[in-house]
Amino acid sequence: MGPARQTTLNFFIERGFKVYTEDLLEGWKLFLDSDDRQSQESRNSESPLDMTPSARAERFLATTLQFPKDTFDAVLMWDILDYLDSDLVSRLMVRITSLVRDGGVAMAIFHTRKPESFQRYRVVDAQTLELIPAPCAFSPQRVYQNREIADLFRRFRSSRTFVGREQFRESLFVK
Repeated sequence: MGPARQTTLNFFIERGFKVYTEDLLEGWKLFLDSDDRQSQESRNSESPLDMTPSARAERFLATTLQFPKDTFDAVLMWDILDYLDSDLVSRLMVRITSLVRDGGVAMAIFHTRKPESFQRYRVVDAQTLELIPAPCAFSPQRVYQNREIADLFRRFRSSRTFVGREQFRESLFVK
């Protein structure tokens, strides 16, 4: 659920996985820009665009992650949930849960404190994840606590969490 780095794609493809990518942060930014333009255009109309966070989240999800239920064996989310607003995160988690088949997994990374800079991730090999500084259109929205993370993944039956050196919590959830 982030930008695709060729080494990351190769890592999974070489192991026989079919890989789909969706950069949700970039998609969310493009959607917000477009939505703001449409809102400006509809201001003087009889039916102005609903700009509440929940309405915007619904409109965004109507255009993204349009896959059949139980499509994926695994979803890799990096730290995207830290950068999205609460209305979108709650709806996004319902969508992701429906897309992961029973017995499938979701891996998400969460910051343990607000990050000073944004980073992208690249799988180098089975033991190495490289952090790459990158610009981001959003500032972190929140730092999730363990209980909040467990609540986001409440429809998954088990989890494992590892706290890393770089102020990250890596969490693996099995549906």
